[in-house]
Amino acid sequence: MTVRIEDGCIGCGACESICDAVFKVEDVATVNEAEVEANIDCVKEAAESCPVGVIVVE
Repeated sequence: MTVRIEDGCIGCGACESICDAVFKVEDVATVNEAEVEANIDCVKEAAESCPVGVIVVE
């Protein structure tokens, strides 16, 4: 499974607050791919909670 952040991230920090093992936000969110599989439940929750819908889980 892969996770990516599309253009348009507003850096709100919602994803990081839900799943900080995978997402880090400075100006925009970044993904720690090494932690995705072990944290897939919170990754999906973060994607669903993204206010601008830019987290793609495939």
